Amino acid sequence: MARATTIVSLDAPSAPHDSPDTKGAVWSISTKQQNRIVYGIPGQPALLTLECLPGEGSAPAFIRIARYAPADRDAGALLALIGNGAIGRLAVDATRQGQRQIWQGEAPADDIGWEPLDGPREITATVPGAGLVRLNPSPLPMAFLKQCRSLVPAG
Repeated sequence: MARATTIVSLDAPSAPHDSPDTKGAVWSISTKQQNRIVYGIPGQPALLTLECLPGEGSAPAFIRIARYAPADRDAGALLALIGNGAIGRLAVDATRQGQRQIWQGEAPADDIGWEPLDGPREITATVPGAGLVRLNPSPLPMAFLKQCRSLVPAG
């Protein structure tokens, strides 16, 4: 029995990560990629990004969200966006980026999960085990959402 307690399950999730300090973090337009905004402390790695993926033909535009926190391979979760009187839940998966796994997901630009971005107040983004990111107020996410949604074809 004592031996069984020392065996580590390979299927267990990694230990949870602390929430990052977002004092001084800002939204900015990506200088590396078009239709993308970045959230983080200037001069440090991004904490979160939003990218607008225009649809082709009659397909709607999508928004891709990436939370730059370690993710276990093949893991999936719901990322919660909370703020501006709305709660959104978006499916994210562990996605390989270079030598690491990060959380990434996408949904149509008109999905109600993006509603917390549509307002002037602070937003929080949470992925289980990846901590809570406080997204400081900025008009940029609101403008980004409006612009991306304008690419949705009229139905």
